[in-house]
Amino acid sequence: MTTAKPRRYVVRNAKVAAGTMMAAATLAAVTAFSSSPAVPPTTASSSSASEAPSRIQGVHADLERAVALRQVTPEQAQRFEQQLVKRIQADA
Repeated sequence: MTTAKPRRYVVRNAKVAAGTMMAAATLAAVTAFSSSPAVPPTTASSSSASEAPSRIQGVHADLERAVALRQVTPEQAQRFEQQLVKRIQADA
């Protein structure tokens, strides 16, 4: 008599992959839609520098919430936050 492996491992792995993809897509969408509207270059440099710390705090808070909800791992959140901080600081 042969015993088949339970399919729950396949389902669990698929759910984890889908959840990770969904979390990444959600964070990317939030980041894309939260960027400030286009403004003249003279105004952009002064307002971007003052907004950078609050944007970084917002990113950090959003990623902490995603980790708490187990949408992403702490390692994924840390790497993604580092990438976004670099982008925000480059724009400032």
